[in-house]
Amino acid sequence: MRTAVRVVRCSAANAFADLRVIYTWKTWTFGWLGRMLAQVTFFTFLGHLLGDPGATRFLVLGNSLMACVIECLLVIPSSAWERAAGTLGLLAAAPSGVGWVFFGRSLQWPVSGTATSLVSLFALGPLFGVTWSPAQVLPVVAVVVVTAFTTYCLGLVLAAVVLWFGQVRNITSNVAYLTMMVICGVQVPVGYWPGWVGAIAETVPLTHSLRALRGVADGAPFLDVTVHAVLALVAGACWLGASLLAFRVAMYRGRRAGTIDFAS
Repeated sequence: MRTAVRVVRCSAANAFADLRVIYTWKTWTFGWLGRMLAQVTFFTFLGHLLGDPGATRFLVLGNSLMACVIECLLVIPSSAWERAAGTLGLLAAAPSGVGWVFFGRSLQWPVSGTATSLVSLFALGPLFGVTWSPAQVLPVVAVVVVTAFTTYCLGLVLAAVVLWFGQVRNITSNVAYLTMMVICGVQVPVGYWPGWVGAIAETVPLTHSLRALRGVADGAPFLDVTVHAVLALVAGACWLGASLLAFRVAMYRGRRAGTIDFAS
């Protein structure tokens, strides 16, 4: 475990160096953040146009939390960049577990995604009738952090699957977050869908963390909120374990087939 922590720390240093190259504070604030706030506002206005305060509240909470999910799933294309950059062979030759390398390599996304969702919740929420008391601030922050990192673990599984198919990396990311947006209670309640769809949604950490967030907003008992947050963490831990296995299998198959190369 000590080796894994060291690998993640070193790999994360590269991740945040990438973030500084990709964004300046101006491009992040007025580019990425502005885009996500516009998206949240668009979907929230659908409830507002219906004249239903409950629907408006439902949509602003769901889409504000969804903002960090969208950003965390950027781990799918950013992991595939390693092959295009020609570094995958070096990672495959490293003595440490490659899954932990990839875990640290894109950690900029859950950190940035957490900031995006928090700005949306605390800036847009009050404009649409969702106000927060000082006592709710820390629970909201905790739920968003849980959402970001558990979703990131799910994204790592998909990243391992598409590692050898770089041409579908963006499609996979988009399909993943759109599916989650539809079935996990962001736009409509999970109960709206047939039972088998709801069963799939229960395996996604967002489903549980979104219930926790709605519980915080509605003043639910602390125990109820904690149960949903713990379920999200359990789901995230399962996805993390699956991602470590998926990367190990992907690298094993790459070595056997001789396809670890510099191709994009």
